[in-house]
Parts: sequence; C-alpha cells; structure tokens
Amino acid sequence: MMNPATPTSTARSSAGSGRPAVRPPAGAERLLAGVGPQGAAVGLVEHLDRWGSVPTWRGTTFLDELDASGLRGHGGAWFPVGTKWRSVRKAGLRSPVVVANGAEGEPASGKDRVLVQQLPHLVLDGAVLAAATVGAGRVYVHVPSGAVPAVSRAIEERRRAGLDPCDIEVVVAPDRFLAGQETAAVATIIGRKPATPTFVGLKPIREQGVGGRPTLVQNVESLAHAALIGRFGAEWFRRVGTPQSPGTVLLTVTGRWAEPRIVEAPLGVPLGEILQLGLGDARSFQGVLLGGYGGGWVTPHDALAMPLTEEAAREYGSSLGAGVVALLPTNVCPLSEVSRVVTYLEGEGAGQCGPCVNGLAVLANAVGQLAYRPNALRGGVAAIPTLCGLVEGRGACRHPDGVARFVRTALRVYGDHAALHLQRGPCHTSAPPFLPIPATAPRQGAR
Repeated sequence: MMNPATPTSTARSSAGSGRPAVRPPAGAERLLAGVGPQGAAVGLVEHLDRWGSVPTWRGTTFLDELDASGLRGHGGAWFPVGTKWRSVRKAGLRSPVVVANGAEGEPASGKDRVLVQQLPHLVLDGAVLAAATVGAGRVYVHVPSGAVPAVSRAIEERRRAGLDPCDIEVVVAPDRFLAGQETAAVATIIGRKPATPTFVGLKPIREQGVGGRPTLVQNVESLAHAALIGRFGAEWFRRVGTPQSPGTVLLTVTGRWAEPRIVEAPLGVPLGEILQLGLGDARSFQGVLLGGYGGGWVTPHDALAMPLTEEAAREYGSSLGAGVVALLPTNVCPLSEVSRVVTYLEGEGAGQCGPCVNGLAVLANAVGQLAYRPNALRGGVAAIPTLCGLVEGRGACRHPDGVARFVRTALRVYGDHAALHLQRGPCHTSAPPFLPIPATAPRQGAR
C-alpha cells in the first residue's frame, strides 16, 4: 500500500480489482490525457483502467500534499487550493459541504464543459477527495443543463460500484454570467435568488454556506488536478511549470485556429510558444484578451512574449482568470467588440446595487457611443475611465470591477483606434462579430 505521506510515481490499483498500477502522464498533457475518442464521456471502467483508484489519504496528509503541490484554483481567483480547503476544515463543528463548480458562465470559455461532459469521473474523484479531506458528507455538482446527463450517468455508475462514501447531487446552473461566482452558486443550490451573488462583507461561505454549513466551492478543473495529485503526488505535479507556478492549465483559445480549441499548457511557458506563434506574428492580431470578460486586454507583442502565469498577466492589468485566450483579428472593429461585451455584461448584472443597476448602464452607453456614435461622446475618451472609477470597488459583488478592468485595458490597448473614431467616425466593416455572446443575451447597439 502506498504511504500517503510519501507518494510514489505510480497510482495504487483498486483493492482486488486486478488492475495494474498506473503510470502518470510524462508530458505536459495531463487532464486531457484521459479524453476519450470523438469526445464521448469516459465511463467508469475506462476511467479506472486509465487512472486507477484514488489512494486513501489519512487525516490532514492530503492537505499537506496540496500545499506542497502549489496547486491554485483555476476558476478565476488563482487562490492556493490547500489554504482554501484548510479554511473549510477548520471553519466549524457542523459537517461541511463541497460544491464542484462547473457552471462556466464565461461565454468565451469551454474548458469546464470538456471536463464535466467528457471526464466526469475525474471531476468526481476530486470532489469526493475534497469531501473526505474537509470532512464533508455531501457533494453538489453545479453544472449547466447540457452537462447533467453525463454527470448523472457517472454518479449512477459510481453508486452501483459502491465507490463513494458521500452523497452526490447534481444542481443545474442557470445560464448566466454570474452563475459560477461562489456565493451565486450557493444561492442556486439553496434555491434563493439563483445565480445571484451575496453582498461583499457578509460571512464567507467557507464558514456559512449551504444549509448554514462551512462550504467549499471549487472549480472543476482544480478538482480534476487534485484527483491526479491524489494519485501521483506533489512532486509529480511540480515536474512541469515553474517553482512559483507549478502544473498545467486548460486554455480556451479563440482566434488562433479556424475553431476555438481547448489546450493544456504548462504554466510559465511563453504564450507565443504555446500557440506556436513568434513575436513577428503579433502584427496579425489587434489585441489579446486574457482571462475572459472579467479579465483584460494585452497588446499582441506583450501577450506572446508573456510567461503564462497569473503574476505576469497582472503586470499588464489582466488575469489568467478562467483560462480564456482570445486573439482579436485585424478585420474587426475592436471598439465594437468591446461595446458588445460590455452591453452583455451590463445585462448580466445581479441588479442588487447602484453600480450594477446604474453605473454599468452609463458605462455601457459611453462605450457604445465611442464605438458607434463617437461625436455624441461628451468629454471624449477621457470620460470613460472616470466612469470606470465610479463603479470600481463599490459593488455588492466584484462584477462591476471586472467590467471596469475589461474597459480600462481595452482603452489602453486600442487607444489609437479610439482616437481614429473621434477623428473620422466609426468603423465600417462587414466582418461578423468575433467574441461570443450567448444567443439569449439582448442585442447590442449604440444607445
């Protein structure tokens, strides 16, 4: 039997299963190494043949392993996973709850859908491991309606096999941008204003969440990584990446190939190397959006040269966020793309505070004028950062802050284009819209 405190380079086989121990992936592709043919959901037998069972970790030994691994949350905040799990374990006497969060309300991201629809057992392994580690008796799997069949089948397979010691329940995540925010996920689970975040400053959900219990809300990619760390250990996890940013990350890349792709990349590698683009290719794009619609824009040259780490992205006022990389082509108007997204984000606000109800509407109007009716924009481009300042840090949640960052970085990257709009008027292009907006979202346009 493997000693949980000293993980080896092979995963322990299931007791009595007759399966051999499994060798860990040797390259950078780890999570995606388990994807089945034609994107079909991987069943339990195939999953165990590929990965083996998760060893039993006693007491807090897996928390120590998480700390040693350096794994950080891949849902957007990039917070140390071991620290988060410890805070839930210590939060109180009542049995905690674990939420596997695969809502993925970010329209430009598709990585979580790949995990919950094609690799549901890897996600469930991580969620059950989290439950055992923090002392939880129940797991909620919070996913969009399209992922419910795959996840439900996986749960039933595991139930018949007697695999999990805790109860697992699927909860449908609303098709809203804020659905994946952790307090919004809790609101959905308890049936109180689904997909609506709790006001900033109230007791954190790690202390009081679902049913008043300490609640761990963890993104499904983070749980999938934890499931592999549980098998192969922290030392294996750190074999790729950098000492400060170990491991790999799933990216949803749009604009590099004919169709968006999900790729797995080592952290710390230059983005250009990951995308197989040199610095000379920077002129083929107008800008690069990192992190999604709550992230920020970076110039093509800076983005391609940038090491893929959260710290490097923050130096440019952006974030890796939900792993979105969108390379804006040269045949579209960047300001119209920004306006489309800001109009969408305004409509996706929770509607529970002034910055969302009023501030984002005014900001969206100003950005729309710059894109479509620049002569109507009072105060010119300089007026827009002022409007950003009126919503930043004032919201009941962080949604207005993300919108402001999206706009501020766009003005920095596309400042010359904005000046041309003010001088010559809006762009006239027949190119179709580039950045994805849900079909149910209100149609955008100048106000």
